Amino acid sequence: LRPHPLVFTSADGPVLTDVDGNHLIDYFLGMGPMLLGHRPATVVEAAHAQLDRSILVAGQTDLEFQAARLLVDLVPSAELVRFSVSGSEAVQAALRVARAATGRDTVVKFEGHYHGWFDNVLWSVAPDPATAGPATDPVPVPGSAGQLAGPGVAVLPWNDIDLLRARLVGRDVAAVIMEPVMFNNAGILPEPGYLAAVRELCDATGTVLIFDEVITGFRVGPGGAQGLLDVVPDLTVLGKAIANGFPVAALVGRRRYMDLLATGTVLHGGTYNTQSVAMAATLATLTEISSGRPYQQIAATGGRLMAGLREAFADAGVPVEIVGYPAVFQVRFGEVRPRDYRQALAADRARYADFAHALLRHGVRVLPRGTWFVSTAHDECHIDATLAAVRAVLAEEENQ
Repeated sequence: LRPHPLVFTSADGPVLTDVDGNHLIDYFLGMGPMLLGHRPATVVEAAHAQLDRSILVAGQTDLEFQAARLLVDLVPSAELVRFSVSGSEAVQAALRVARAATGRDTVVKFEGHYHGWFDNVLWSVAPDPATAGPATDPVPVPGSAGQLAGPGVAVLPWNDIDLLRARLVGRDVAAVIMEPVMFNNAGILPEPGYLAAVRELCDATGTVLIFDEVITGFRVGPGGAQGLLDVVPDLTVLGKAIANGFPVAALVGRRRYMDLLATGTVLHGGTYNTQSVAMAATLATLTEISSGRPYQQIAATGGRLMAGLREAFADAGVPVEIVGYPAVFQVRFGEVRPRDYRQALAADRARYADFAHALLRHGVRVLPRGTWFVSTAHDECHIDATLAAVRAVLAEEENQ
């Protein structure tokens, strides 16, 4: 890791403080969860108050019901809700439900999409094209040593409806799982009409459509990407911004599928699901999200940041593409407009990683992979300081 594993002593608003006393404007935001910034008062107060009532009850609380009700109101696909601790676990519940509902075993995923670290989905997340087979017929590539073989996963390139149609026509696929916007890897938007076409294909072949909205949920809008892009999946996995940093995820979806969990036909367990303090934080976070205020604020600051970055790179003569939304967007070096994972490999990732490292010296922390997360705690002063840091780094590069 460059410069070394960072160790932090505190986090407040949009600023991290490390053990050496450096203050960094933070666009990691805990890898995305901190939509309201670090330690927002409403969330902290709700968690503190719940500590005086209960921590873990091995049963239900009214907090869980209230949070679930907000999810049903916010997320178009949510008719029933099941809480979990992590997105990885919620994905496993979704796949189990899909297999039970269809009586099929195979799951289709896409190159470059990430759905957690479990053996059956950690395939072709960042494969080397030299070992991944033809672009139109990818070979599943494991993401870790020690991973079990025989994934039961078919891997396809994203944004190609014809290849997906050819795979689903046999009616042997239990589920298609995807990020509706590909942010875990390269920041790629769906092609116009692609998601709607996938929805139609899944309906026609009896295949369960699963959206992994762990990143896009509550970031691109209160209803997630499905609300923004007007395509409703059967099941949705949520996490990260759902509880602003507390370990909470959720599987939501249509009643016909979720009832398999409610009746116990499909087992979903977890000692810490709906842990009381985490549920208090979830309710506080979702209450703020449902007000719409976070999106009004970030539309201004995040939008200004995206525009300022485009201007700074253009002035420096550096070709970039900036894709996404004010609360989460991708910066790519090079004249690349990819529609899938392999095309995105043409971007100059090494140069971007150098750029991200250089920004640290100027007090700004961004992900080396190119994703920027913006919170309600970032104000105009933080945007000004960030853009000044970007221009300083670009000037240093020009003078080298």
